[in-house]
Amino acid sequence: MLHKAIARLSDVEMHHEYMVHITQALGVKRYQGLIGAEDARLVLARTHGAAIHYSQAAHWGDSSNKLSWLIPDLAALFPTARFVHLVRDGRKVASSYFHKLAAECYDDRSTAILAAHLADPNVPAPPPEKKYWWPQPPQGSSDARAFRGYDQFERICWHWAELNRVVMDELARLPNERSLFARLEDLTESPSAVRGLYDFLNLPYSDEAFAEFIRPHNVNRPEDRLLDDVQRESFEAIAGAMQARLGYADRPEYVVNY
Repeated sequence: MLHKAIARLSDVEMHHEYMVHITQALGVKRYQGLIGAEDARLVLARTHGAAIHYSQAAHWGDSSNKLSWLIPDLAALFPTARFVHLVRDGRKVASSYFHKLAAECYDDRSTAILAAHLADPNVPAPPPEKKYWWPQPPQGSSDARAFRGYDQFERICWHWAELNRVVMDELARLPNERSLFARLEDLTESPSAVRGLYDFLNLPYSDEAFAEFIRPHNVNRPEDRLLDDVQRESFEAIAGAMQARLGYADRPEYVVNY
């Protein structure tokens, strides 16, 4: 949604998961401690940096949760960059990932392959395909043992909670004027919320901009499923604290009508 809405503006070059086959594995390696800042920034300079350098637009953007693990590096490389922390009700995210991404998100085999590599660097790293490179709790962390017993849906719940924790922690280290927190649900209901987003990005706002956020956008197929009782219990146990932290604790689970 963010990509499609902003890409309609003139003098803006907007992407969705730019160079994802590179940034997804890069972000996971950075989070897992497999590479340091210097190596990560070198790769980002050769991808995002080069793209920005040769862009003919006044504004260049990328809407990608893969960059969540690379915030310190992006902030250092691009000192005028601004960050939008766009969140959605975690129950909707977990359901969407589980039903729509399916085999390319935390399936048992791909998760086990990356786990083996993380545990022993002598085990060859998997190729940079989406299905392999999803973060796992670092060795020795408080949730590492529990994660090993999770099923696919539970891994997705952990990912949503941990990604948002990392984003909030890293953005808190930057000057306040460099980041904006926004809920998807607010953007779909409030023109003033969309105007605030556009003002933050120094982009021109119009009524047509809000209309872009009213209509649901879907990346592969238009379907919506509520969590079942077992999934709801798992989500609450793993991600309930983050759900509350982001302001969703008292909000009922909703249905999206495509």
